[in-house]
Amino acid sequence: MVRQADIDDGVVEGHTSSERSELVQLRRKLRRLEMENEVLRRAAAYSAQDSLPR
Repeated sequence: MVRQADIDDGVVEGHTSSERSELVQLRRKLRRLEMENEVLRRAAAYSAQDSLPR
């Protein structure tokens, strides 16, 4: 794209191709970490239920 080339060259303001690529990678990593945290949260809650006195 001509517009993206202008941004990459610093002629026009905006996110460069490398910045866009980094944002995509970081968003994917964030989504994965959020899913992993949810799994761990549920596992901890499940484990806590087993240790409750009956």
